[in-house]
Amino acid sequence: MKLIIQIPCYNEAETLELALNDLPKHIDGIDTIEYLIINDGSNDDTVEVARRWGVHYVVHFGKNRGLAKGFMAGLDACLRNGADIIVNTDADNQYCGADIETIVRPILEGKSDIVIGSRPIDQTEHFSPLKKKLQHLGSWVVRRASRSEIPDAPSGFRAFSREAAMRLNVTNEYTYTLETIVQAGRERIPMEAKDIRTNAELRPSRLFHSMFGYVKKSILTILRTYVMYKPLTFFMILGAIPFTIGLILGIRFLIAYFTDHSSGHIQSLILASTLLMMGFMTWVVGILSDTIASERKILEDTQYHARRADYEVEALKKQLEEKGINKEEKKAKPVEPIRIKSDTGAGKA
Repeated sequence: MKLIIQIPCYNEAETLELALNDLPKHIDGIDTIEYLIINDGSNDDTVEVARRWGVHYVVHFGKNRGLAKGFMAGLDACLRNGADIIVNTDADNQYCGADIETIVRPILEGKSDIVIGSRPIDQTEHFSPLKKKLQHLGSWVVRRASRSEIPDAPSGFRAFSREAAMRLNVTNEYTYTLETIVQAGRERIPMEAKDIRTNAELRPSRLFHSMFGYVKKSILTILRTYVMYKPLTFFMILGAIPFTIGLILGIRFLIAYFTDHSSGHIQSLILASTLLMMGFMTWVVGILSDTIASERKILEDTQYHARRADYEVEALKKQLEEKGINKEEKKAKPVEPIRIKSDTGAGKA
């Protein structure tokens, strides 16, 4: 059983070594623990710090591409290097490394495929009262959208089984945290939360620069994710608003017409017709979107099988190398401590 712990990094030279030192070196039930960082266009000594510490793999982006893309590139690198379980944590040492055992245990026992660390939000001192309320509100919305019981949806402290990691596909460019929960809930991937501890804040969050920006991006992410995975429900509710108002106005016009025999209220008739048409067209969009979503399920299933075949071929190559099939090639090309490929590649120690 192989565990790879991945850490997204963007200019984390000051805190990375502290976070790495806190990671576990042994967990009962795990044969091998390896470490991977995603260098998301850092312009400081992040990679050098990782090299000196002895990180096994580096995924390198030439320029900053965002947390979501870094997360997915990290999953791909972990899977290609034979990870059975993948843990994602932060480079600012926000989470206690000892709690990694807590979140991988349900996967080892076969109870879950995704485990999300639930922070003590109300007891976290560096969270403002407004941020605490927004965290709870956002998690509630995600629970409703995903039909799950995850109390801390924005938490980045997570463990994934190999099977779950191969099924994830993040399209959002801001963050992976909310979309992956909704997707896992929709795909009925076994998922649960475990209480974890947090450390003192070492630096302000780089994911957002203001509370307004955080709220705006979170709302747009949740809304976009909900529309993507539950389009029929969203557009049916959206279309019901103008349709209901138009229906009320239409009934009002008919009552006035048949009781007063008046030719007035033409404006109400025009408005009612317009609103009824808007509601009906919104429902049509919902039906079309639901059809597209069904096609998306087929594409995701195809992508899953393609990934699985790709990773199996990669694993077979490594097995052949370990058996000495490519000994001569290995002698001709010595392995560096960390090899960094450009843009989306993963280097291996």
